[in-house]
Amino acid sequence: MEEKKLLFICGFMGCGKTTQGKKLAKELGYYFIDLDDYIANQHDKTITDLFQEVGEDEFRKIETKALEECIKDNMKAFIATGGGTPCFNDNLKLMKANGKLIYLKMSPEALYQRLFNAKQDRPLIKDKADEEMLLYIDTLLKTREVFYNQADIITNGVTVDIEALKNEVLKHIA
Repeated sequence: MEEKKLLFICGFMGCGKTTQGKKLAKELGYYFIDLDDYIANQHDKTITDLFQEVGEDEFRKIETKALEECIKDNMKAFIATGGGTPCFNDNLKLMKANGKLIYLKMSPEALYQRLFNAKQDRPLIKDKADEEMLLYIDTLLKTREVFYNQADIITNGVTVDIEALKNEVLKHIA
């Protein structure tokens, strides 16, 4: 039986998990799954709408179930998680038990710059005033980095060198 070869990419919202994940999946010949898209398609609504409709606690249960399904149904996939995915319901342990985890690390200021014009699409920051957004990002990032920093590979999310990252990943999955 073929061994599972799953890769997970995590990091704060806006760090480039989907963009870089797609590039890396293509480079490695992996199937790409965006967990947020997977959930949105299952529920036929945006993540923002679903989050508002069911609240964060229920959303995190839905997210964990979707993660479990993606792990069970795939042998060789690159899964971009939601920003909070590793931080709830033992998801980090589940991912590490089933593959390798990559963290796209960015500073709060760099994340703020990326998220500023897209905040309406982000349920956790869409109602934040501009002046409180940076403080919120900084605070939430500090709590989430406890989980993110347990990744097998940590790389700079601002200047991702896909070739170097691919080589690093290959060392971990060979």
